[in-house]
Amino acid sequence: MIRCALYPRVSTEEQHMNGLSLPAQRQALEEYAERMNYQIAGIYADEGISARKPVSKRPALLRLLQDVKENKIDIILVTKLDRWFRNIKEYQLTQEILEAHNCCWKTIFEDYDTSTANGQMVVNIMLAVAQNEADRTSERIKTVFAYKESIGEVKTGMCAPYGYRIVQNQIRKDPDAAPIVQEAYAHYFKCYSVRKVYTHLLEQYGSFAPSFNKVDRLFKNEKYCGRWRENPQYCEPYITPEQFDKIQSVKNSRTFSLSGEAYIFSGLIRCPLCGRHYTGAKNNRILKNGSVSRRKQYRCLPKYNTPNSHKGGTPILTEKYVEKFMLEHVVEQLNEEVLEIKKHTALEKSKPEASQASIRAELDRLNTMYQKGRISEEYYDSQYASLSEQLDKLKMNADAMETYTPLQKIFSGNWQAVYRELNAEHRNAFWKSVVKEIYLDMDTRKIAGFQFLI
Repeated sequence: MIRCALYPRVSTEEQHMNGLSLPAQRQALEEYAERMNYQIAGIYADEGISARKPVSKRPALLRLLQDVKENKIDIILVTKLDRWFRNIKEYQLTQEILEAHNCCWKTIFEDYDTSTANGQMVVNIMLAVAQNEADRTSERIKTVFAYKESIGEVKTGMCAPYGYRIVQNQIRKDPDAAPIVQEAYAHYFKCYSVRKVYTHLLEQYGSFAPSFNKVDRLFKNEKYCGRWRENPQYCEPYITPEQFDKIQSVKNSRTFSLSGEAYIFSGLIRCPLCGRHYTGAKNNRILKNGSVSRRKQYRCLPKYNTPNSHKGGTPILTEKYVEKFMLEHVVEQLNEEVLEIKKHTALEKSKPEASQASIRAELDRLNTMYQKGRISEEYYDSQYASLSEQLDKLKMNADAMETYTPLQKIFSGNWQAVYRELNAEHRNAFWKSVVKEIYLDMDTRKIAGFQFLI
């Protein structure tokens, strides 16, 4: 009795475009094996996988080849050559394995004979044609998909993210879920914690609240700020691109304490040796009078987990020291950075070309003179470059002032009194909304400075 393996395969694109199905291929292969009186040793189906993929990316084919190596298979049945391979290199590597174990393959809808040199040549030629066809089809599909993305249309078979629905191939806000999504973002910017957002939604909406995975994707999928890949206006946004980028910055800096307790500066202090973020921990000390002193500290965790890491030790900071430093220096540094921008702006304005309008007017005059042939190309290029540089500097200074305006509003008035009313979680959210990182100095073993989140 000849032992045969059935190998049906279909790619995702073909499932949608051509209506090919694994059940149809399987039925045809089983009927052929029955007619030939073959014993079916196994069915190995690769679904949604292109024949251009390497063997290592085709799980069913890997299992099939393993059984071939164990001499469990005498012949492999496939419906057509393009179900088997569309990649000459991968085919030849597989064929070596089959020949080493006296296993052959056959297409039931086509006639290929690999037992002769002429037959092998025909197979290689047809594989080259199939590979070329697959490449051209892939290019066409990519072009179509890229065009759809550029005009805000969804791809075939695409599901809308939570909070959206597909209307006439366009992603539109779902009126039923929109209030929940908006509430999720509003609460996030109060606590900067995805898990707390999920808990809050459960309390507010009960069984109507989305799952944790859906909530987590609200803060990962850029479609929620309206953009997708190369299209900045892919769909109607829930948040601004700036808010989305800020969320990514905060998420990348998040660290979690071992105790699960809230630490004000978790994810903000950078280790000066390894570059990791410090971790919060409690330090309990028994005083002479018998009482226990509990202090929150920040340290680099690898120092305590890995032998000989950070030889000589890295600075360990108490939360009280870090908070005191930030409260004393944050407004001072903010004013210094704003003053520096104002100095650059004043310096640029002191030049004859004082404003963006005057520089643009000079550029127009320069273009007119060049078009009339009154100045040389070299003079035109040098003057154009100089004026463009001045214009860029003025734009940069203006943009920089705009980025500092929200920070100036936060640190105005009696902001420290409001800050002292916050608990540890909200203080952590506050600092993460204004500070990107806090840096340490190994020599002084103290805080060297910090960078604003702008």
